[in-house]
Amino acid sequence: MLIKYILPIFLLLWCAISIAVPTSDWKQVVRDTPYSFSKGASYNLTELRRWVLLSNGYCELPDRHVFFDQRGRFLTWMDNEDTGIATQEKLNKIRFQLHKNNKVNRWVEGSVSAVGYPFALSCDQPWVDIRASIDRVKGIAPESKVWGTWDGVKAGTESNPISLEALVGLMFQHRSSQLSEPLDTLSLRLFVAQLIIESGAKKNVRSSDNALGMLQLKPEVLNDCGIDKRFYQHRMAQVDCAVRLYVMIRRNLQPIFSSVFGHLDKTKQQALFDILLVQSYHSGIGAMKKLLTDTTMGKATRYFAENEQQFSAEDIATGMIFHNLGRQPWGWESLYYVLDIMVVSKSLSAHES
Repeated sequence: MLIKYILPIFLLLWCAISIAVPTSDWKQVVRDTPYSFSKGASYNLTELRRWVLLSNGYCELPDRHVFFDQRGRFLTWMDNEDTGIATQEKLNKIRFQLHKNNKVNRWVEGSVSAVGYPFALSCDQPWVDIRASIDRVKGIAPESKVWGTWDGVKAGTESNPISLEALVGLMFQHRSSQLSEPLDTLSLRLFVAQLIIESGAKKNVRSSDNALGMLQLKPEVLNDCGIDKRFYQHRMAQVDCAVRLYVMIRRNLQPIFSSVFGHLDKTKQQALFDILLVQSYHSGIGAMKKLLTDTTMGKATRYFAENEQQFSAEDIATGMIFHNLGRQPWGWESLYYVLDIMVVSKSLSAHES
């Protein structure tokens, strides 16, 4: 008779513990996420990043966090507390509540140094003012226009300067006319968007790890481009060196990419290659090769290649990185980098219409 009452109590306690105790590692959430969940994930995540970068949607105020799930779907938002510790406690309470309300199938306790689940994204993005940067590259403000010469290319004049966007176009045209491999597989808008994400389109920028100028190039890279130290932050020199770097990366990436995704239709293949080329610039060609071909890291890539008709080019690129988060060098910064460039690229396009 006693067992009759003890067993239900035990089951209730077990259920309560299973709800209250979080999964120990956010990376396990990523590993357990089906590849099929990547369908639409790029759209979901770029929408969240658009809120952050443009300070709109649920990120109209900076002191907030937004929560999202394995598919990148928005779940809810919260206002931050006065201290970091209090904010973390609130984040975890909401994570637990989302799990309890069956919005997600598990939860992971986060901290200042550890990612939690449901994933949370801070709305505070102080490093680049996207709208001001777009105005800067478009030359809307007279003081943002440029003029000068580099390697035989003349960009505007002192009395008639041109926009940074036009300057980039000139340098692309210049290199294309000299190279046996024309730059037909590189989106100019993605490149301009990258310039905005890297530096806010500002000239005299130096990062904490000594990356310089508009395109945040390391001194050793600039030196390899044959640029004298006094011209390291020269805008035309920066663009020229970055374009030449892209040519080298593309030369190495193209055959490997074609062996994996060569069966895609030309439009999708072009879009995917452009995105992965930008990502290779950020993460390195070696890391991208592993993402495409490694036994472990390439597992997601092989799935997307075999089932490509179910996914957009953007979903494939996002999924390749998402499913490898936590494996060096693929962290959230890598994922957000290419998403942010896509957001800014669309903003540039909208600015023209």
